[in-house]
Amino acid sequence: MSKPKRYLEGQDTEPVAAIVKAIDKDVERGEDILMFGLCLVILSSTFAPLAPPTVLLPLVALTFAVSSGFARKNYHDMERKLQEAMVQLERRDQALLRPIATVFSEHPMPPLIDSYNLLGNLKRTWKSVLGGILINPLWMPIFYVMGIQIVEERNLGILNKAVCGVEQKIAPPAMDIEEGQP
Repeated sequence: MSKPKRYLEGQDTEPVAAIVKAIDKDVERGEDILMFGLCLVILSSTFAPLAPPTVLLPLVALTFAVSSGFARKNYHDMERKLQEAMVQLERRDQALLRPIATVFSEHPMPPLIDSYNLLGNLKRTWKSVLGGILINPLWMPIFYVMGIQIVEERNLGILNKAVCGVEQKIAPPAMDIEEGQP
Protein backbone atom coordinates (compact mmCIF):
# COMPACT_ATOMS: atom_id res chain seq x y z
CA MET A 1 0.00 0.00 0.00
CA SER A 2 1.60 3.25 -1.11
CA LYS A 3 1.13 6.46 0.79
CA PRO A 4 -0.46 9.43 -0.98
CA LYS A 5 1.80 12.13 -2.41
CA ARG A 6 -0.54 14.93 -1.23
CA TYR A 7 -3.02 15.44 1.57
CA LEU A 8 -5.83 16.84 -0.58
CA GLU A 9 -6.08 14.20 -3.28
CA GLY A 10 -9.75 13.91 -4.23
CA GLN A 11 -11.05 15.51 -1.05
CA ASP A 12 -13.94 17.94 -1.56
CA THR A 13 -15.79 17.85 1.79
CA GLU A 14 -14.17 18.65 5.12
CA PRO A 15 -10.64 19.26 3.86
CA VAL A 16 -9.29 20.06 7.34
CA ALA A 17 -10.55 16.77 8.74
CA ALA A 18 -9.05 14.88 5.79
CA ILE A 19 -5.69 16.61 6.23
CA VAL A 20 -5.61 16.00 9.99
CA LYS A 21 -6.52 12.34 9.48
CA ALA A 22 -3.74 11.93 6.89
CA ILE A 23 -1.17 13.69 9.09
CA ASP A 24 -2.20 11.49 12.00
CA LYS A 25 -1.56 8.40 9.86
CA ASP A 26 1.83 9.79 8.81
CA VAL A 27 2.77 10.50 12.44
CA GLU A 28 1.82 6.93 13.32
CA ARG A 29 3.91 5.71 10.37
CA GLY A 30 6.92 7.66 11.69
CA GLU A 31 6.43 6.27 15.19
CA ASP A 32 6.14 2.76 13.75
CA ILE A 33 9.38 3.21 11.81
CA LEU A 34 11.23 4.30 14.93
CA MET A 35 9.69 1.53 17.03
CA PHE A 36 10.60 -1.09 14.43
CA GLY A 37 14.23 0.10 14.52
CA LEU A 38 14.25 0.03 18.31
CA CYS A 39 12.75 -3.48 18.37
CA LEU A 40 15.40 -4.72 15.95
CA VAL A 41 18.09 -3.23 18.18
CA ILE A 42 16.62 -4.86 21.27
CA LEU A 43 16.39 -8.20 19.49
CA SER A 44 20.00 -7.92 18.36
CA SER A 45 21.15 -9.17 21.74
CA THR A 46 19.79 -12.61 20.78
CA PHE A 47 22.52 -12.78 18.13
CA ALA A 48 25.29 -11.98 20.63
CA PRO A 49 26.31 -15.64 21.03
CA LEU A 50 26.61 -15.97 17.23
CA ALA A 51 28.19 -12.69 16.16
CA PRO A 52 31.17 -10.96 17.71
CA PRO A 53 30.74 -7.37 18.98
CA THR A 54 32.84 -6.07 16.08
CA VAL A 55 30.07 -7.26 13.74
CA LEU A 56 26.97 -6.86 15.90
CA LEU A 57 27.56 -3.35 17.27
CA PRO A 58 28.02 -1.68 13.87
CA LEU A 59 24.85 -3.42 12.70
CA VAL A 60 23.01 -1.98 15.70
CA ALA A 61 24.27 1.51 14.81
CA LEU A 62 23.25 0.96 11.19
CA THR A 63 19.76 -0.12 12.28
CA PHE A 64 19.33 3.07 14.31
CA ALA A 65 20.66 5.14 11.41
CA VAL A 66 18.30 3.57 8.88
CA SER A 67 15.21 3.84 11.07
CA SER A 68 15.91 7.45 12.02
CA GLY A 69 16.64 8.25 8.36
CA PHE A 70 13.30 6.87 7.21
CA ALA A 71 11.53 8.69 10.05
CA ARG A 72 13.25 11.95 9.07
CA LYS A 73 12.16 11.50 5.45
CA ASN A 74 8.61 10.86 6.65
CA TYR A 75 8.74 14.07 8.76
CA HIS A 76 9.94 16.13 5.80
CA ASP A 77 7.23 14.60 3.58
CA MET A 78 4.56 15.55 6.12
CA GLU A 79 5.85 19.11 6.21
CA ARG A 80 5.89 19.38 2.42
CA LYS A 81 2.43 17.88 1.97
CA LEU A 82 0.96 20.16 4.66
CA GLN A 83 2.45 23.27 3.05
CA GLU A 84 1.07 22.25 -0.35
CA ALA A 85 -2.37 21.59 1.12
CA MET A 86 -2.55 24.81 3.13
CA VAL A 87 -2.05 26.89 -0.01
CA GLN A 88 -5.28 25.42 -1.39
CA LEU A 89 -7.36 26.14 1.73
CA GLU A 90 -9.39 29.13 2.86
CA ARG A 91 -8.12 31.34 5.68
CA ARG A 92 -10.43 29.78 8.26
CA ASP A 93 -9.19 26.29 7.45
CA GLN A 94 -5.58 27.49 7.44
CA ALA A 95 -6.11 28.93 10.92
CA LEU A 96 -7.33 25.55 12.15
CA LEU A 97 -4.20 23.84 10.81
CA ARG A 98 -1.80 26.54 12.02
CA PRO A 99 -0.85 24.69 15.29
CA ILE A 100 0.42 21.77 13.21
CA ALA A 101 2.28 24.04 10.79
CA THR A 102 3.79 25.84 13.80
CA VAL A 103 5.33 22.58 15.01
CA PHE A 104 7.15 22.22 11.70
CA SER A 105 8.46 25.79 11.88
CA GLU A 106 9.41 25.71 15.57
CA HIS A 107 10.97 22.23 15.44
CA PRO A 108 12.58 22.01 12.02
CA MET A 109 14.42 18.85 11.21
CA PRO A 110 17.68 19.54 9.42
CA PRO A 111 18.74 17.26 6.58
CA LEU A 112 20.40 14.04 7.71
CA ILE A 113 23.75 15.25 6.44
CA ASP A 114 23.64 17.96 9.12
CA SER A 115 22.64 15.45 11.80
CA TYR A 116 25.61 13.23 10.96
CA ASN A 117 28.08 16.11 11.01
CA LEU A 118 30.22 15.29 14.06
CA LEU A 119 31.60 18.82 14.31
CA GLY A 120 28.17 20.41 13.92
CA ASN A 121 26.78 18.36 16.82
CA LEU A 122 29.53 18.67 19.39
CA LYS A 123 27.26 17.93 22.37
CA ARG A 124 26.03 14.66 20.83
CA THR A 125 29.57 13.79 19.73
CA TRP A 126 30.92 14.43 23.24
CA LYS A 127 28.21 12.27 24.83
CA SER A 128 28.98 9.48 22.36
CA VAL A 129 32.70 9.63 23.08
CA LEU A 130 32.07 9.67 26.82
CA GLY A 131 29.74 6.66 26.53
CA GLY A 132 32.32 4.88 24.39
CA ILE A 133 35.02 5.53 26.97
CA LEU A 134 32.82 4.28 29.79
CA ILE A 135 31.49 1.18 28.05
CA ASN A 136 33.27 0.23 24.86
CA PRO A 137 34.62 2.30 21.94
CA LEU A 138 32.43 0.29 19.56
CA TRP A 139 29.40 1.85 21.27
CA MET A 140 30.29 5.40 20.15
CA PRO A 141 28.42 5.21 16.82
CA ILE A 142 25.46 3.59 18.57
CA PHE A 143 25.21 6.42 21.07
CA TYR A 144 25.50 9.00 18.31
CA VAL A 145 22.71 7.61 16.14
CA MET A 146 20.63 6.86 19.23
CA GLY A 147 20.73 10.61 19.90
CA ILE A 148 19.35 11.24 16.42
CA GLN A 149 16.62 8.66 17.06
CA ILE A 150 15.68 10.38 20.34
CA VAL A 151 15.32 13.74 18.55
CA GLU A 152 13.07 12.09 15.97
CA GLU A 153 10.86 10.59 18.69
CA ARG A 154 10.63 13.90 20.53
CA ASN A 155 9.55 15.82 17.43
CA LEU A 156 6.96 13.20 16.50
CA GLY A 157 5.58 13.41 20.04
CA ILE A 158 5.25 17.20 19.78
CA LEU A 159 3.61 16.86 16.37
CA ASN A 160 1.22 14.22 17.71
CA LYS A 161 0.10 16.59 20.50
CA ALA A 162 -0.58 19.33 17.95
CA VAL A 163 -2.58 16.91 15.77
CA CYS A 164 -4.63 15.81 18.79
CA GLY A 165 -5.33 19.46 19.65
CA VAL A 166 -6.59 20.19 16.14
CA GLU A 167 -8.66 17.00 16.16
CA GLN A 168 -10.37 18.18 19.34
CA LYS A 169 -11.12 21.57 17.79
CA ILE A 170 -12.72 20.14 14.65
CA ALA A 171 -14.50 17.19 16.27
CA PRO A 172 -18.27 17.49 16.52
CA PRO A 173 -19.54 17.95 20.07
CA ALA A 174 -20.07 14.71 21.94
CA MET A 175 -23.64 13.63 22.47
CA ASP A 176 -24.83 13.28 26.01
CA ILE A 177 -25.83 9.61 26.18
CA GLU A 178 -28.58 10.00 28.77
CA GLU A 179 -30.25 13.09 27.36
CA GLY A 180 -29.46 12.57 23.69
CA GLN A 181 -28.38 16.23 23.45
CA PRO A 182 -25.04 17.73 22.36
